[in-house]
Amino acid sequence: MELTLPTVPSLPLVVFALPVVFYVLYALSWRARSRGRSLPPGPQRLPVVGNLFNMPKVHPWLAYRDLCSKYGDILHFRILGHSIVILGSAELMTQYLDKRSANTSDRKQTPLIELTGGGLNFGHLPYGPWWRRHRRAFWQHFSSSAVAQYESHQRAMAQKLVGDILRDPLRLPQHLQFNFNATLMKLLYNIDVNGDNDKHLAIVNAALSGAPQGGVPGKFLIRHFPFLRYIPDFLPGAGFQKQFARWQAAANALKNVPFEHVKAFMEHDGQESIIGRLLDALAARSGQLSVAEEEEVIKNVGAISFDAGADTTISTLQAALLALCLFPDVLRKVQMELDAVVGPNRLPDFSDSSELVYLNAVIKETFRWFNVVPLGVPHCTTADDELNGFFIPKGTVLIPNVWACMHDPEVYENPHEFRPERFIKDGQLDAGTRDPYEYVFGFGRRICPGRHYAEGVVFINLASILHVFDVSAPRARNDQPIVHEMRASDGYLLYPERCLFTIKPRSTEAESLIMG
Repeated sequence: MELTLPTVPSLPLVVFALPVVFYVLYALSWRARSRGRSLPPGPQRLPVVGNLFNMPKVHPWLAYRDLCSKYGDILHFRILGHSIVILGSAELMTQYLDKRSANTSDRKQTPLIELTGGGLNFGHLPYGPWWRRHRRAFWQHFSSSAVAQYESHQRAMAQKLVGDILRDPLRLPQHLQFNFNATLMKLLYNIDVNGDNDKHLAIVNAALSGAPQGGVPGKFLIRHFPFLRYIPDFLPGAGFQKQFARWQAAANALKNVPFEHVKAFMEHDGQESIIGRLLDALAARSGQLSVAEEEEVIKNVGAISFDAGADTTISTLQAALLALCLFPDVLRKVQMELDAVVGPNRLPDFSDSSELVYLNAVIKETFRWFNVVPLGVPHCTTADDELNGFFIPKGTVLIPNVWACMHDPEVYENPHEFRPERFIKDGQLDAGTRDPYEYVFGFGRRICPGRHYAEGVVFINLASILHVFDVSAPRARNDQPIVHEMRASDGYLLYPERCLFTIKPRSTEAESLIMG
């Protein structure tokens, strides 16, 4: 009797069959999840890589606007199996990111956040208890009511700013940066900085240099191929590893050096700084909490104040001044208002704000006309979802095209013009006009917790500068004005590319006021 053994499938057959089995299982799972709903429309995709090679990289907010006009305001890309959805209208942003924030408040985690030093910004944390602990601690000291206690120091720093500009007007961008960082260093840590070369400001500047670089589209392939982070730095082409190491070291220094300064002087000035007050509160609750965890939260509260606000606020102030060079009639109107409300004998104060209607309209128009984070900060879904009949998979990155809704011609007539009057009706700010503040500071549970402080910084500094200085286009050797356009950089954050203008005191009386 002869026995016949079962036939063992050949290796080539197994290699062919396994992917087919996995594909069938994936397709069945996808069908069950989507329940027959299709993904939103978007550009044609390649197998496996999807839209990796046709995702807009140069001024993507413009490209997304054009693609939305073709495919609709819910625009879908697929890259290496991951979905990205562009929200192209203000209505969709409000509907999905504000009203349905329970499922749209997460953040996509990418190695670039940590590697470029952005890990110190708790705004990048996943939605959950750890993020909520950070936000709660931050909000205590930066809510709309809390920021009023900082106004006297902000006013004093605005006085110093106009003095610095008078002495060296060519370094205006550096003066703005110093003003913002020095003010925060005092409020957060009770550290008085001494000039641009101060060691604490050097730490801040080094720590903030990485995140904008990481946001430049296509600059680092590690965004799409995370395994590249493990390539040794001695291999050819791996020089980026040394740059990442420098950025991470700088971020750690920003978290730890000023924090340790506060701890060392707690007996003397603990109550004089935000970080000191947080540490005092921690000491009062000792035994109830993990000290190491709470100290990490406090460190991050200090660090995010610089990371989330410095570049955006400084860029907004520069954009406002450049806009006033391009639209001198607006400058004349805002200075007439300042003269009438503030008068010639003092600098503006926060108490003047309610009467400075045109200035507040100028600030709103600046945020609209040159919103420095044109695609907002991307959100992420925590579960499968549906939006206007389309399937939105779990983990989809949601990108609000804030620039598009701030330049919507159906809402803002001639949106490329700088026209503050669009926000004024019957001599008051018009609540019926789409308010840029509801879009440029984020959405839902992820709205920027430092927005009230940022609004105050822009107001007091811009008011002080315009009250005592004239800004105008620079002149060539033949004394003709050099006409320039507002050009934006490319990347996650926008900066005015060419800050070319002349700034000088409005009068001898203004110069005397600056000098105090």
